[in-house]
Amino acid sequence: MYLLILIILFIGFLIFSFFNQPKFGKRPTGDRLEKIKQSPNYKDGAFQNLSFTPDLTEGATYLSVTKEYFFGQKKRITPVDNIPTQRTYLHKLDNDSNVLVWFGHSSYFMQIDGKRILVDPVLSGHASPFSFTTKAFTGTDIYSTNDIPEIDYLFITHDHWDHLDYETIKKLKPKIRKIICGLGVGEHLEHWGYDKSVIVEADWNSQLNLDPGFTVYTIPARHFSGRGLKRNQALWTSFVLQTLTLKIFIGGDSGYDYHFAETGKLHGEFDLVILENGQYDKNWKYIHLMPEEVLKAAKELNAKKLLSVHHGKFAIANHAWDHPLVKIAAFNIEYNVPLLTPMIGEAVYLNEDRQMFTEWWKGLN
Repeated sequence: MYLLILIILFIGFLIFSFFNQPKFGKRPTGDRLEKIKQSPNYKDGAFQNLSFTPDLTEGATYLSVTKEYFFGQKKRITPVDNIPTQRTYLHKLDNDSNVLVWFGHSSYFMQIDGKRILVDPVLSGHASPFSFTTKAFTGTDIYSTNDIPEIDYLFITHDHWDHLDYETIKKLKPKIRKIICGLGVGEHLEHWGYDKSVIVEADWNSQLNLDPGFTVYTIPARHFSGRGLKRNQALWTSFVLQTLTLKIFIGGDSGYDYHFAETGKLHGEFDLVILENGQYDKNWKYIHLMPEEVLKAAKELNAKKLLSVHHGKFAIANHAWDHPLVKIAAFNIEYNVPLLTPMIGEAVYLNEDRQMFTEWWKGLN
């Protein structure tokens, strides 16, 4: 009996020690928690989506989803071939150019009207608590924090491991001037050494005036958050970025809902819409966009151009690695949205309407 108790206590200690590592972040406390409790989007001890959002689709169970994920037939979820890339040297960009460089998945750099912007950087080579799981596809991890110049605005859409990377964020700290994120995410950042003065946390439907000519609006998303055992203690969000010359929708992760149409009506036409397209599944269709829904949302957002992200670097769902691009290209024959498909590292010139991109995923295994 004593031995059994000791074994249980030891296992409990190991679990506690594991989840108490700095990379798991920290739940909001003190004044931050009190502010969160005042949010109309925080109820019953957690943030809530605008619409009822079950974790799983009707008919699916955690047992069936787990069984399918680990034991189901998986075809081509990771590429055999190296993903082709290009190399854009961010430190050498012309200060007058408006340009975007995608790092794969949902990480990208933008230089717009003289400001340098970074979104959800994950540059450690993996997107999970374990460095040996959810590893970057071969050939895709071509950028490191050394390649990142000083950043005026770092946007964090939510605190999942594939969007908020502890190793990357720690190394970038000397380069970051200001961070924009949802309520509660700042607790992680302060826990990792960031000064409170550089963190701008906001609830949905807030207007943030960052600098003259640079305004951000926080937009509801349909998703969830959490780095450990308890979900939804920090807010997930999309952003509208209005600069001196461009208006951009930064989507983060979100399932389909009416907020896309409402945002389109409120903010009008977007020069660029960036939406997730990947890591979806019929079993969790409410928290990620399916490929056709990406195009539907882009239409509702009045997108002049669409960049689909959340693919090309990590396998988090069971679909084939190139499925997001194959499907969205096929559906777009009907929707006819100007679709940007850059390679990782390829410069996208935001004021150029005639820039052409190859279908780089075709012919790869």
